[in-house]
Amino acid sequence: MTTPAPQGIEAFYEAVTNVSDFIWGGTWGGETVLPFPPMVIVLLGVGAWIMIGLRFYPILKLGEAFVGLFKKSDSSKGEISPFAALSTALSGQVGTGNLAGVATALTLGGPGALFWMWITALFGMALAFAEGSLAIRYREVGPDGAYRGGPMSYIMKGLGKKWTWLAILFCLGTLFSSIATGNMIQANSIASSITNLAPVPSWVAGVIVAAIVFVVIIGGIKSIGRVAEKVVPFMAIAYLLMALLALILNFEDLPASFALIFDSAFNGMAATGGFLGAGVMMAIRAGVARGLFSNEAGQGSTPMAHAVARTDDPARQGRFAMMGTFIDTIIICTMTALVLLTVQGSFPAGDGTVEHVWNSDLRGFEMTLAAYSAVFPHLLFGSTTIGGFVASVVLIMFVFTTLLTWSYYGERAATHLFGPKVAIPWRLLWVMMIMVGAVQEIEFVWRMGDIANATMALPNLIAIAALSAVVFALSRGEKTAGKDH
Repeated sequence: MTTPAPQGIEAFYEAVTNVSDFIWGGTWGGETVLPFPPMVIVLLGVGAWIMIGLRFYPILKLGEAFVGLFKKSDSSKGEISPFAALSTALSGQVGTGNLAGVATALTLGGPGALFWMWITALFGMALAFAEGSLAIRYREVGPDGAYRGGPMSYIMKGLGKKWTWLAILFCLGTLFSSIATGNMIQANSIASSITNLAPVPSWVAGVIVAAIVFVVIIGGIKSIGRVAEKVVPFMAIAYLLMALLALILNFEDLPASFALIFDSAFNGMAATGGFLGAGVMMAIRAGVARGLFSNEAGQGSTPMAHAVARTDDPARQGRFAMMGTFIDTIIICTMTALVLLTVQGSFPAGDGTVEHVWNSDLRGFEMTLAAYSAVFPHLLFGSTTIGGFVASVVLIMFVFTTLLTWSYYGERAATHLFGPKVAIPWRLLWVMMIMVGAVQEIEFVWRMGDIANATMALPNLIAIAALSAVVFALSRGEKTAGKDH
């Protein structure tokens, strides 16, 4: 028998749900109070403004961005190579959102949510270019001689001291978001994956992960960059190969899946099986919210990684940043979604079963795990299939690198607010929160994560809009664009 939650806790959960629904859905208590979701309008609005001002530069220059991967660093000023900076940013972007988050988006918004994830990513590429280029243009050198930057730096140096309140607001949002989404959600996911592979309690999994994370983050951004540069390309390629094989085996279902995506995006989706059913607005909300959670474009996190790249060219690092958004959402999230939409099997839904996993009763990573287990059913050991084993290992790697990178993002916010003396205490707190998150029932933290992402994104989007003229000039190669305050 389940003990009911105390009334105070229930009220808190309800408040979190209402705030999240208002920010991303324009609703409160299940009732529509605004015709359009506030955060969706701000995110897509600023993204559209930057994309138009850049004259679709991110799309036109995407090929050049990939070619730039093979060029050497153009400067010795910085902490890590431009590729390592991209890998570090990607290690924060590519995480549980690419596997569990995509499944959640399909559950809440139907197949049409994927279309709105694409739209978010396209505008997000413009925002990512702005973030990456501004991060290099306005980065600074700390008392220890190390380069650092991010939204707090381009707010203070680009907009001036009168905007200090905005930098403080961004840092507070970053601390909130790093603990909620960068730590606890990730820790819970990685603990679940480990216990799925080995018969160990969640707290043991949490201790193991916390210890390994500590060994890496104690060395700071250089240590994180070295690990990310080696791990991220390997894990991304391994996952994409598995997803590609799954799609090849279900190739005949791809045309119907694409038709379903576009139809659901503009017409909504009736409930079938265990699927909740979704209107067009729910598809938009789920797609944009999960898209932001996954690729972080406009959120202000990735420019903290790009700011430490060894380069003197803001536009070049901006192209790396927009490439990260493209890889995360257009490639990895799309592959996950297509696997969930095409793989056939027998999945639990209500009193019966359904043919496709996306409209089953399964939720989050359980849905993704079931899809890969169905397409690769051969036993590896015990009850774990090859597909389930690989998916679990990939999630562990995705989430592990996310924990590394987000520890640095939180540290940057903490040191900006309280000075460098808090760096080591922050790293210790980070490790402790991993152990806490590993053993929590934190379904509601996904809602907390939506709120946290908004508290980071809004100050950053205001800064990007205010510095848009500088972004446009940097895209034209005007390296001295904008003035320092």
